Amino acid sequence: MMNFKDFAHRLPDFTNRKLIDAHMERLDTSGVSRRDFLSFASAGAAASLGAAYLGLPATAIASQTGKFAYLTGFMFNEWNTVFDRTAKKAAETLGLAYTSLDSKLDGEKQYNQFEQQVSGSASGVIFNLADGSAIRGISRVASQNRIYVANVWDSLPWFTPFDADEYYTLFAVSEEVTAHREVTEVLLNEVTEKFGGGNVIGVTGSKGSLLELQRNRGRDEAFLKYPKTRLVDELPGLWNREDALKATEDLLTRNPDVVGIVTQDDDIALGAIAALRAAGLRPGEDVLVVGTSGTGLGAKAVRDGQILATKGNSPAFAAALFTTRLYDVSNGWVPRAPERMLNWNTLTLTKDNIGGWIDRYVDNGDVEPFDYRKMSKVLHPDDWDPQAEVYPLDIDNNFGGIPKPEGWTYPAEYAEAQKNGEREAVAQEYAAHYKIRYDGPSPNKKA
Repeated sequence: MMNFKDFAHRLPDFTNRKLIDAHMERLDTSGVSRRDFLSFASAGAAASLGAAYLGLPATAIASQTGKFAYLTGFMFNEWNTVFDRTAKKAAETLGLAYTSLDSKLDGEKQYNQFEQQVSGSASGVIFNLADGSAIRGISRVASQNRIYVANVWDSLPWFTPFDADEYYTLFAVSEEVTAHREVTEVLLNEVTEKFGGGNVIGVTGSKGSLLELQRNRGRDEAFLKYPKTRLVDELPGLWNREDALKATEDLLTRNPDVVGIVTQDDDIALGAIAALRAAGLRPGEDVLVVGTSGTGLGAKAVRDGQILATKGNSPAFAAALFTTRLYDVSNGWVPRAPERMLNWNTLTLTKDNIGGWIDRYVDNGDVEPFDYRKMSKVLHPDDWDPQAEVYPLDIDNNFGGIPKPEGWTYPAEYAEAQKNGEREAVAQEYAAHYKIRYDGPSPNKKA
């Protein structure tokens, strides 16, 4: 059996500058310091040789700890609980330790939770922020402690990963303006055909959040195409059924002749449906409702005719995207500028196509909806697959309608990627690698 001295002699000679430069060139580790590379490479080489010494498969080192967390502002709706479950499963598949914490819409509490993760030697954290303005301070702490962070949904307007550094590795959201316009158009078209038009109310998310503003933009664009319909009132439903029920009850009291409700989440839509029933109104008949998210209960409400349409925005996909990003950057992969801000597209779900969605994303038993390992560019450098329509985010579209801070200019890396064609090249590359269809069966489903 090989002794430890023999084992040590088999490690690469990381005192050899030419050897280091050759590895850095092959890895394309622009922005990675020589010290960081040596720390990562030495650990990786030792782990691989150690595994061979013990007769185990070679392993990659994600970080010194391999621990990451999901810190959400609210775990009380279905989208977040599915994200949490999937992130845990994806982490398990990738060999990472995982935890999740709920701040219950308390931004200060969420920041304290992050500091606890820093103290606990986490290597990466995914945020669904309780308060988007916190991302500036979070990214600063992440940089100081060399912890990768990624952020979904809310953000400080016009603040991007380029305003921080490489440790703010990803801001990604589904493209919401188009998505909410499309689902609202389904409602307004049906309201026009069924009732000849009429009054519509809105039950939104959390007032002033980036996601609410984006969905409001899409919704309001839809009304311009249907002049016989009117948005007469709105209240926030705070992304959950209970608050949405109360908001809808208030709206119905103030607007007794409503024929349609546009909501900004399936849990909100379910709360609105409960309010309609309590008022003696039939959802899907007397009043039409649309949601967005494509959660389990929301999808089944579409199937049963309670919700007219929703947007298939799988929380499992988002969890897989963010988990594999943290895994990849922790293992030495360096994203190009357009890959640090991403959008993904969603599906409009109605009775016509809801069955396939339920089969893959809801009543799927133990069949995971995505191939988590194949999303990783480290594990599948040549045949990685985003498994959805993913493309570089457009800053102007994402923050549209929100005033720019005084003196704000486009980040240099973002502007350069636009100018030199890198943004378009990345978009084309992601499209070319997209093989496992988001609207098809699970890649894990047996034939």
